Amino acid sequence: MAEGVSAGDDGHRHHAVDYVEIAVTDIEAAKAFYTAAFGWVFQDYGPAYAGFRGSDGGPEMGGLTVSTDVRAGGPLVLLYSEDLDRTAAGVTAAGGRVLVEPYTFPGGRRFHFADPSGNELGVWAAA
Repeated sequence: MAEGVSAGDDGHRHHAVDYVEIAVTDIEAAKAFYTAAFGWVFQDYGPAYAGFRGSDGGPEMGGLTVSTDVRAGGPLVLLYSEDLDRTAAGVTAAGGRVLVEPYTFPGGRRFHFADPSGNELGVWAAA
């Protein structure tokens, strides 16, 4: 494994692309579409969020999130971090801008940032 990269027992790799969120206006219609088109399997985490896995039953690879602000630019790419606060500080030190301060959600914590070009990404850490 490359220097500075580690994989935990859960398969998450520090600072690697780990998860993709797709904003949708109608979560039930979106779940029906992605199930029919790709065979994705969903885990509901409330009325406005559902994680998805491939039909092979592998790890959760993304989620659908209800939003009235679905826009061009597409899904939100999430990186994984073993130390969320240190990663947030590193983003700022490198010239990025934290858009959403670290917060807790079921299963962990996360924050969103903009890179110097304005692209929004997220970073999460397991609980």
